[in-house]
Amino acid sequence: MHKPSGNPIPIVDVSAGRDVPSVCCYCGTGCGVRVQVRDGAVLAVRGDERHPANHGKLCSKGLALGDTVRRDGARVLSAQWREARDQPMRDIALDRALDIAADTLARTILSHGPDAVGFYLSGQLLTEDYAVFNKLARALAGTNNIDTNSRLCMSSAVSGYKRTLGADAPPACYEDLDLADTVLIAGSNMAYAHPVLFRRLEAARARRPDMKVIAVDPRRTDTTAFADLHLPIAPGTDVALFHAMLHVMVREGLVDHGYIQRHTEGFDALQARLDAFPPEAAQRLCGVPARDIIQAARWFGGANAALSLYTMGLNQSTSGTDKNAALIHLHLATGQIGRPGAGPFSLTGQPNAMGGREAGGMATLLPGHRDPAYAADRADVAALWGVERLPDAPGTTALDMFDAVLEGRIKVLWIAATNPAQSLPDQARVRAALERAECVIVQEAFANTETLAYADLVLPAATWPEKSGTVTNSERRISRVQAAIAPPGDAQPDWRLAQAVAQRLAGRIAPDKEARFAYRDESEVFAEHARMTAGRDLDYSALDYDALRRDGPQQWPYRAGQGTARLYADGVFPTPSGRARFIDVDYRPPADLLTPDFPLQLTTGRLRDHWHTMARTSLSRVLTQHVEEPWVSLHPEDMRRLKLEAGALARLRSRRGSVVLPVRADDGVQAGHAFLPMHWGSAFMAGLGVNALTSPATDPISRQPELKFSAIAAEPAGLAWQAAGWLQGDGATLRARLAPWLRRFDYAVLLPVGAGGVRLRLAAADTPSPAVLAELADAFGLARADVVFDDLARGKLRRVAVAQGVLRAFLLAGDWRAQDALLSWAAGADAPASISALLLGRISGPARSRTVCVCNGVNEAAILAGIASGCDLAALKSTLGCGTGCGSCVPEIQSLIARIPAVAVTSGHTPGTATGVVSSQPSRVADGVF
Repeated sequence: MHKPSGNPIPIVDVSAGRDVPSVCCYCGTGCGVRVQVRDGAVLAVRGDERHPANHGKLCSKGLALGDTVRRDGARVLSAQWREARDQPMRDIALDRALDIAADTLARTILSHGPDAVGFYLSGQLLTEDYAVFNKLARALAGTNNIDTNSRLCMSSAVSGYKRTLGADAPPACYEDLDLADTVLIAGSNMAYAHPVLFRRLEAARARRPDMKVIAVDPRRTDTTAFADLHLPIAPGTDVALFHAMLHVMVREGLVDHGYIQRHTEGFDALQARLDAFPPEAAQRLCGVPARDIIQAARWFGGANAALSLYTMGLNQSTSGTDKNAALIHLHLATGQIGRPGAGPFSLTGQPNAMGGREAGGMATLLPGHRDPAYAADRADVAALWGVERLPDAPGTTALDMFDAVLEGRIKVLWIAATNPAQSLPDQARVRAALERAECVIVQEAFANTETLAYADLVLPAATWPEKSGTVTNSERRISRVQAAIAPPGDAQPDWRLAQAVAQRLAGRIAPDKEARFAYRDESEVFAEHARMTAGRDLDYSALDYDALRRDGPQQWPYRAGQGTARLYADGVFPTPSGRARFIDVDYRPPADLLTPDFPLQLTTGRLRDHWHTMARTSLSRVLTQHVEEPWVSLHPEDMRRLKLEAGALARLRSRRGSVVLPVRADDGVQAGHAFLPMHWGSAFMAGLGVNALTSPATDPISRQPELKFSAIAAEPAGLAWQAAGWLQGDGATLRARLAPWLRRFDYAVLLPVGAGGVRLRLAAADTPSPAVLAELADAFGLARADVVFDDLARGKLRRVAVAQGVLRAFLLAGDWRAQDALLSWAAGADAPASISALLLGRISGPARSRTVCVCNGVNEAAILAGIASGCDLAALKSTLGCGTGCGSCVPEIQSLIARIPAVAVTSGHTPGTATGVVSSQPSRVADGVF
């Protein structure tokens, strides 16, 4: 065997360049990176061995960051403005755009009051960005209408911590993954969402094989495959499960009554509630065998150190705060908090969701973990900002903000570094709100986001690695982010844009406040923000901005010159009584009811190599190779019942909208359930994207939407005519050219592919007219082609363009059997012996095989061939190189090894080549290839 000739992440010689330390801009792990720069361009990114969050390790997304740094049509390079909704956008000078923003805000505030404006921000902003925006909104504009997309991922964790422990402060640290005896992973496919931390957990259990891992997840995933015990609960039933576990612990004497008595309150009321949740009752609600609930309780309650790791599966629910509280109860009842290897540890979803919470960048928070509902907290912040008072009217949270726009209460909406026209649930309502707004200001770096279509004013923002400042990761560790290159075009750091508008706005409505925004650089913003933490639970007022670069990242609270790894070691909590609180919560079912019309339970989630709405990851060729396009996973039993074949197109409907997607057979999804990756919106597919389906119902305390449960129906889409095409060239340019086709068909996907260029797939119930087919061919530059076989009357069109033996484009309409072979050719496989024979179906080309290891470009066919030849994991690593990069593919490789007896590998192809053939049809259609 030899290593495959795929498209691995490149290794670049940077001996003559600079090496800039910074932080990855994806999940909340907060990995340190070294950005390798030469002549003002990023050449490569590697892990920073000195950073305590990751010790040099990166996931596939982090390793591919260099691929996403663009200065072309993929970026917003200048300010844009349209004076009326029926007029096109036009480029304008940045100073003019800043004046327009200030004029619009001033006019609206003076005419309709400060609450007629709203600010919707992002956990991808730096803490300094948040600090300036927050001061602009509250101390100058005079409104609490400022919220963030962290509302979609972390607000239930915030509420859960505050209700039980008294403050929004994860008490554990990453070292606890190495020290725990029992680890409970709840509502997290950690192997995909936090892969570097998952690698650390894998290594810890390899060193300490007696460690027990329990995974709570309705699906079977790479994470549950790693666990000793998988509890496949019915979506939304976590409270019942945790109550049942605590019921067992109480019954079997596994709780620490001394700790409960000394350090907590409210246990008696909760214990009475637990009587209704024996394991047998929880089995009926959760669908988990009572014996497994008992085993989980015994492992947790009997551990010397028990750690829980949790994220969106708990948070994105109408009972998300209660779920968080019920899990934290397990720790309080057993004293498993404030000790090495123990504690309830919420894993943050975004790179700086924590820093945004510290800065008060949410409607329900003020800087330094203060509360805008309390007059004393408002007075503290007003004094620190040097203003007379702060607004006391409650602000609108994320979904409520868009409702307020739709109802006409908010007239102007400023959106920064987030993409609500894809990421929010119930997209029809969100987009109606964006249409209704009098002015939408979008501050954005990437030109491919759906929200830009609704902007009246666009401000060009800098992004990673063009910005400097700070971020705080999941373990409360503050790191310096350092700019490695200058922003392109007119792009500016987000805080600079907010500052410039604030100074102009102050000149129009409050000239005495203009000096409050006279920051010279990020260090001054950080210093003002850090002072606001003094005396608070997160106190890092003594932390120096430059010292963070010199001394490295630090955890808060930071006192006496050092950070704090774990909280509550003394059993004292930041509550009025100093005690942690048990909260008497009951189980409540999800809000979106299952009915005969909507009988399936849909949940959404992340993929390994993509991030949020793919504005960044879609720019990297390697990150598109593992999963190329959106699909829905259904259990084979449901597919038989619904008469859906693997790879067929299905129409999914909820009470809010519908989408058409290919179906993937997956027995890791329970019968009656469906799973849909969250990443694809209308920039990539027909309709309003995956969130056309999801529910806007929210938790009454955290106001976080229930993205993890929606009632849907599925049925055959009945789209008999299909087309597939590929076009070589710059992805951003080609997507702009082909995007109108997404709006002309019931099913359409427009996707970047690992071979480069873009791929378009279309389907319709009726055969398009010859005129439409000709227009489609022209869009692909195939009005004249090198090979042509058409039957336009029957809706068939087969055209291929070749230049000097290199495939340039193809379009197959009505007969797409040759697409796999042509895409394989585009990816580097040998050209077919005869293109004409291939198009006419007289010869077949190689089947495509999806890439499993994107770091080294190793596909599934090569891995299966290696397994069939007798390779174990170590041998596959040494011969193919798979699993030797970031390691995120190792769980999938192990699952392939486990099922190899059931897989037939076709002989006659060299193992490791990009065009290896595998007869496992489900694995091919799982990639959307049909």
